[in-house]
Amino acid sequence: MSLEKLQSLTVAHGDGSETRVEPLNLGRRVRELRKERDWTLERAAKEAGLARSTLSKIENDQMSPTFELMKKLALGLGIDMPQLFTPPKKDQVSGRMDVTKAGEGKTLVTTTYEHELLASGLTKKAMLPYRAAVRARSFEEFDGWVRHDGEEFLYVLTGSVRLFSEFYEPAEMSRGDSAYYDASMGHNLISTSAEDATVLWVTSLN
Repeated sequence: MSLEKLQSLTVAHGDGSETRVEPLNLGRRVRELRKERDWTLERAAKEAGLARSTLSKIENDQMSPTFELMKKLALGLGIDMPQLFTPPKKDQVSGRMDVTKAGEGKTLVTTTYEHELLASGLTKKAMLPYRAAVRARSFEEFDGWVRHDGEEFLYVLTGSVRLFSEFYEPAEMSRGDSAYYDASMGHNLISTSAEDATVLWVTSLN
């Protein structure tokens, strides 16, 4: 059965669940790739080393290209072969935006940190950004390791800090230094400067 006659496909996952997906129309995909480059049929056919009539038939689903023809198409379009079979992602612009003025973030104070949560007006975020004043001065001030799901990015804004992590030697960091790490790995941060250091943290929530 040709692709254009298929209504949908079912992809089975290892956990037993299934996902319905739309089948790829190869002819339409080739046409989209050609038009993205603002190429005429003649130009695209020349780049791929094909006859114009052959490319026209492929785009109009009047012939199923052989593996060799598909290799020529991919090479001519300057893409990898799998990209011929990857439908373009649909534009899903949510238009969400939240501006946090300096000092207007939501404050959360603990014995070791003073957090200012940023973009707190947005729900269901993929990232949690927050600025923090690091009050702790020693590892012993923490009740064991801090750990949570996701990955985390740390950027030092002022002062200096020492980043403790479960599987690495402590890292000495100062203004402008940054770190990216697995947040499920135990980690703690202390100030090593006279004043409380301030840092920017961004934690993934997915």
